[in-house]
Amino acid sequence: MKGFRTLFSGIGVVLVLLLTLPLINMIMTADAGVLRSTLADQEVFSSILLTLRCALWATLAGLFFGIPLAYTLARWSFPGKSILQGLVDLPIMIPHTAMGIALLMVYGKKFLLGGIFAKAGISFVGTEAGISLAMAYVSLPFLVNAARDGFLAVDAKLERVARTLGASPWQAFFRVTLPLSWRAILSGAIMMWARGISEFGAVIVLAYHPMVAPILIWERFQSYGLKYASPVAVLLILICLVVFAGLRWLADRNREL
Repeated sequence: MKGFRTLFSGIGVVLVLLLTLPLINMIMTADAGVLRSTLADQEVFSSILLTLRCALWATLAGLFFGIPLAYTLARWSFPGKSILQGLVDLPIMIPHTAMGIALLMVYGKKFLLGGIFAKAGISFVGTEAGISLAMAYVSLPFLVNAARDGFLAVDAKLERVARTLGASPWQAFFRVTLPLSWRAILSGAIMMWARGISEFGAVIVLAYHPMVAPILIWERFQSYGLKYASPVAVLLILICLVVFAGLRWLADRNREL
């Protein structure tokens, strides 16, 4: 048993080192002077706040639309269900620049949905709405799949018992199913938010400006080189680390209560 545990722990440590070494090295080798100026750069902070905010809007929209879809996939069988599940996973598999072009050809002002929204004063090209839309499309599978697995882990018999005791389908869902699966949904929401923050390809096609942090890092790397791009990346990594560590801590704490 001891040898088994030592071997698996050792392999895990190697993987963690492989994952974290590039990040640690980037943080340790960042130019201190440039990093200080980056901390005082309003463009950088505005870009990071925009990124966090748009990813949050995308995640909230994903919760509203994704939870019903996840429940449908978990509870009911119907023709074409496997195709629907494949469509949900599709954004993970296709290049995200291609996804950005596909979104532009639907939500651009000259196209069907884009034209309809434009008449209502809503634009998705070069706006926060467009950034959130692109983030939502590429990151929604993480939330839907996690929520579906959470619903599958809840025995459907519990819902039927609630129904026999007089609960409506809505009451059974909100009082039985959702409380028992919220941790999986929260985990999926965190992953969706994280994936939205890191999105580059779809966003740059649909909304180059206003500039989110991944695009700002790329632009500074292209224009000024690694010396000026690295501090922006370091700052984004540190902020994300604090945010997601806090969210994971809250989730683990609630699990223990």
